[in-house]
Amino acid sequence: MKFQTITYEAGDGIASISLDRPDSANAQSMQLIEELDSAFDLAGADDAVRVVILRANGRHFSAGHDLKELVVAGASDELREIRSTPEGKYRHEKQMYLDKCRKIYDFPKPTIAAVQGSCVAAGMMLACMCDLIVASEDAEFQNPVLRMSGAAVELLVEPWELGMRKAKEFLFTGEAIDAHEAWRLGMVNKVVAPDQLDGAVRDMAERICLVPPITAQMVKQSINQTFEFMGKGHSWNYHFMAHHFTHNTAAAANALAEREKKGSMREVIADRDKGDTSARS
Repeated sequence: MKFQTITYEAGDGIASISLDRPDSANAQSMQLIEELDSAFDLAGADDAVRVVILRANGRHFSAGHDLKELVVAGASDELREIRSTPEGKYRHEKQMYLDKCRKIYDFPKPTIAAVQGSCVAAGMMLACMCDLIVASEDAEFQNPVLRMSGAAVELLVEPWELGMRKAKEFLFTGEAIDAHEAWRLGMVNKVVAPDQLDGAVRDMAERICLVPPITAQMVKQSINQTFEFMGKGHSWNYHFMAHHFTHNTAAAANALAEREKKGSMREVIADRDKGDTSARS
């Protein structure tokens, strides 16, 4: 299968899926989301694959959703028609965002996210769908969507990843946390130097490959089920409804118009990066 917005490699029991829109800070377009879903299908169907690594090419893991596709000026005729009603918008975001993210979360094989640079909003949501996260020291996590009158993103991962009070602070202020703080709060498993990220993730994946596949699958399901008993799935469903109510308010509509004028998060990140040549390529 040929991909245009991601790359896929598999060998020695490990599949590596890389977001490949570095010039857009790996903003998640509809095509990227569809290709990512297909890549996980490939890895799931390949019995030789025991572990999946989710990584990103370029400086940043992901600037979140590609908002230019969703605003009126940038949307295709087909996408504009699909999202022309609240019902259509709900169905589209459930299929593309909620369901596809839950599919990664419930993927039967262990998954590891390798995160560098900016990991923003839907980028953070995507990384947190993986079982483990290894972060580069230059990684920053942020979800500033409340400032834009939006209710975070489709799956509210923060209470489960950061704890209740830190989640509120993180979302209300919109301020970024660095890799070491993310590790301290328990969201990240390991922090390594930028030039060691790929090697550290590969080493972790190789050690996981020593576990029999059925054992890894059953233990992963058991741990995920523990959180289901605690209400994680129900909380995500509730938030998805709250997300849609909030995004259809007048305040959110006005904020979207302003955001279109000022540029998307990926452009904010690009502006911030100008003149800095210390990037991980």
